Amino acid sequence: MPPGDDSSTRKSTHILVALVENKPGVLNRVASLFRRRSFNIESLTVGHTESPDISRMTIVVDTSKTSAALVEKNLNKLINVIDVQDVTHAPIVVRDLALIKVTAPAERRAEIMQLVDIFRAKIVDVYAESVIVEVTGPEAKIDSMVELLHPFGIIEMVRTGRVAMVRGSGYRAPYVLSDNGTNGVRVNPTPNL
Repeated sequence: MPPGDDSSTRKSTHILVALVENKPGVLNRVASLFRRRSFNIESLTVGHTESPDISRMTIVVDTSKTSAALVEKNLNKLINVIDVQDVTHAPIVVRDLALIKVTAPAERRAEIMQLVDIFRAKIVDVYAESVIVEVTGPEAKIDSMVELLHPFGIIEMVRTGRVAMVRGSGYRAPYVLSDNGTNGVRVNPTPNL
């Protein structure tokens, strides 16, 4: 076990990627499902995809009390959900982003800038008595940065939650939306040769 890795106390989580129709109310339906079924969400990130008709949700689910398969099955029942994949055990790239506003009087800015450089983060805003740091990377990197910035005085912080993408040619949705934007139709994304 690596130093500092206490797997016995760590929550069991799974990362689900859902492709959904880019329509009003879809996020509400997904959130309502989680509320009704008492599924615990660690994070939920939604954004556009390469297709203007489809949004991508990265959902990190606490699976200590609920199986990921049950969550996936329930998500697939929703009408605007095109596809759901549990990518937890796939080769994936996972990132989180945080904006951290830190108290930074002139005499302490050099120390903060050194930390920012070490973590390959950025200072994206400077004000008279504070700076805003942007840090991107795995969750552990963000947690470490936050821990080291605490002594300076964190004024405010926001995190995106994890986003994930399967490496290589791994994840491809077995669905596409029809030309008129109606429900998805199952297609084979790569022809059988």
